[in-house]
Amino acid sequence: MGPILVAYIGIGLMIGLCGIGSSIGVTYGGNATVGAMKKNSEAFGNYLVLSALPGTQGLYGFLGFFLLQGFLVPEITWLQSVAILSCGLFLGFVGLISALRQGQLCANGVTAIGNGHDVFGKTLILAVFPELYAIVAVAATFMVSGII
Repeated sequence: MGPILVAYIGIGLMIGLCGIGSSIGVTYGGNATVGAMKKNSEAFGNYLVLSALPGTQGLYGFLGFFLLQGFLVPEITWLQSVAILSCGLFLGFVGLISALRQGQLCANGVTAIGNGHDVFGKTLILAVFPELYAIVAVAATFMVSGII
């Protein structure tokens, strides 16, 4: 196995894990929205925002690819490929976990709004916390890409 293959495994894990987390996270919100629509269909805009929020982690995985794609050349060194694999694992798992947890948090907010509680703004604020860690992982990937 050559260094370029190791780097592509890292890229694949980064995009794949972030995408899996986002797809499951938005499904949590979507499922809660379907239930909440039965009680309060007037708040669909709020449901939509909260359901879509965990989808950003998938975009962060894709952004990580753009940050690292310049190193995906046949002449890549082992050190560079291990750095890309490490970034892929780090960003991938942070994106996966943060999207799942953010999706659960947003689903709870959707359920509460559906039950008539005015919690959209507060849920949005709380949903930023898991998002922050995905942003930190992207920032770390950016920093590593600058020193590879």
